Amino acid sequence: MIQDAFWGILIPFLGTSLGAGCVFFLKNSLRDGIQRALTGFAAGVMVAASVWSLLIPAMEQAADLGRLAFFPAAAGFWLGILFLLLLDHLIPHLHQNSLQAEGPKSQLQRTTMMVLAVTLHNIPEGMAVGVVYAGYLAGTAQITAAGALALSLGIAIQNFPEGAIISMPLRAEGMKKGRAFWGGVLSGIVEPIGAVLTILAAGIVVPALPYLLSFAAGAMLYVVVEELIPEMSQGQHSNVGTVFFAVGFSVMMVLDVALG
Repeated sequence: MIQDAFWGILIPFLGTSLGAGCVFFLKNSLRDGIQRALTGFAAGVMVAASVWSLLIPAMEQAADLGRLAFFPAAAGFWLGILFLLLLDHLIPHLHQNSLQAEGPKSQLQRTTMMVLAVTLHNIPEGMAVGVVYAGYLAGTAQITAAGALALSLGIAIQNFPEGAIISMPLRAEGMKKGRAFWGGVLSGIVEPIGAVLTILAAGIVVPALPYLLSFAAGAMLYVVVEELIPEMSQGQHSNVGTVFFAVGFSVMMVLDVALG
């Protein structure tokens, strides 16, 4: 079980690293249409994962509360939203295709704030993987090894384009290929760290699992609505992002149902 959890935590980080490696093979920055498609795909995966892998298991685990089985899911969901909202205001960061940084005023370089923006939305993904594996290690009936692996694979698949989306713009900003690659890799390092910390927290407070599952779902959906949907809808032919949102949603849904 521990070995399953180790690889499950590592798989999403490997997806980010492989995506960041695109900077060595692609000469120019990603075209707008491709970037919107990849962003839409990532958003679709995250929404599907939030529903099938996090919110539904959270309510199933609280089934003994009867009509109040929704409460842990609703409370954790809002805590996740508010947590990301707080981080958004506390950490200086710069979204893709944006000229103005968000968060407190800072003297940080533009490239650094771009990495911080991606790092911010990798935090809930790491928590999501961590809390699902925490439930698996705790012997929760609703979470199987295959179900946890489905979430890890889904996050890894959507992390691949994310790695490219951060390393390619860093290269376009004038950064050397090696540094742009490591910028993309480092943006994903918070995922295994967040996963391990979440497993440790859930191991101490097993009854909190429904809250932690829905907390991760709320944080992920905040990222989707705040960042990914606006990015995939920019410019002409924004329906490309919408179509790939549906593709990402379908892929994650199939993974979760087939493996879970």
